[in-house]
Amino acid sequence: MTNIRKRLSSFCLGSTILLLSLSGCEGQNARQAANQQQPPSLPVMNVMRSSVSVNQEYAALIEGVTTVEIRPQVEGVLKEIAVDEGAYVNKGDLLFTIDDRIYRQELQTAVAAKKSAEAALAIAALDVEKLKPLVRNNVVSEVQLQEARAHLRAAKAALDQAAAKEQIARINLEYSSITAPVNGYIGAIAFRTGSLVSRNQSDKLTTLSDVHQVRAYFSMSEVDFVRFRQRYPGGSIEEPLSAVPPVHLLLADGTTFGNEGRLDAINGQFDRTTASVTLRATFPNPDGLLRSGNTGKVVIGYTYDDIILVPQSATSDLQDRIFVSKVNEGNAVARTPVTVIGRSGNDYIVSGGLEDGDMIILSGFSRLPDGTVISPLQKAGEESALPEEELKINEKEGV
Repeated sequence: MTNIRKRLSSFCLGSTILLLSLSGCEGQNARQAANQQQPPSLPVMNVMRSSVSVNQEYAALIEGVTTVEIRPQVEGVLKEIAVDEGAYVNKGDLLFTIDDRIYRQELQTAVAAKKSAEAALAIAALDVEKLKPLVRNNVVSEVQLQEARAHLRAAKAALDQAAAKEQIARINLEYSSITAPVNGYIGAIAFRTGSLVSRNQSDKLTTLSDVHQVRAYFSMSEVDFVRFRQRYPGGSIEEPLSAVPPVHLLLADGTTFGNEGRLDAINGQFDRTTASVTLRATFPNPDGLLRSGNTGKVVIGYTYDDIILVPQSATSDLQDRIFVSKVNEGNAVARTPVTVIGRSGNDYIVSGGLEDGDMIILSGFSRLPDGTVISPLQKAGEESALPEEELKINEKEGV
């Protein structure tokens, strides 16, 4: 009897444990099913249409409005250097002197040859006048008069030739004194007093830069140029340039140059190696702060009206198209292409694909299929309150 009671007690205890185990498994499965059916919570924002001003910077090389290479036009020994490197000179100021003794002698020779030709012309003219009455009186033949007239024409040609040689000699003498063709600053001087110089040498004496105005040359990528022309359309090059507002120049130290400039030229062809086109902006430089060879950044300002700013981190790209994950009615996700026309800081400037008030997912959308229902985590205009760890967990789970 005692054994029967023990067996009954063991059976009852085992049954109780089995029932408790089955009950615990059912509860865990129910909780897992509930967790799987719960929509993921993701940070969102509602986009709003607005206006934005954007500054685009382009690295630029600065040159004077006129940059002249100073080269000798005659051969000789450099006798005098009348200026120093970096000096400002006015048009007509003496820069260099080449030993002119040989050119003075050549000029004197040419002057003497001209005088001789003038005398020969006078004699030839007298011969013609002397023969005219003799021919009329049949003292000499007509042939002699024709010969005299031919000699007169030859004397005139000889005089013209002598006059031309005199002019050449005079010009060569003038070339021995090299003067400034424009106002500007003297660059590096490659020669010293006593150097032999000639018009055929490869090295220039110096460079003279007129910098009362400077030109900033910069390159714009093909994408930026397309957007630029879309922003400032026109049938000719001049039309879009005239519509562009004044541009600014950032100097090498990061400060802004005090004078505004204007875009005034666009290269007619793209550089195939860089896929870019060169533009030119001209700035007044009355104080001479800028010199040829300076560098800086041209700043072009754009104002966009009725656009939407979308964080770049809230977008994805596929086959050169940019997408956002838009939250539709019922909180269903739909990957939507958008039209990007520029950038502002870390945001894309979007002109199409979104409407005022549309909701987009800010993060955690990388593996979300279209139609997935989410739980929006925040209200429009608020920053994401999700901890970074939770966002990473959601992304790992395909949220």
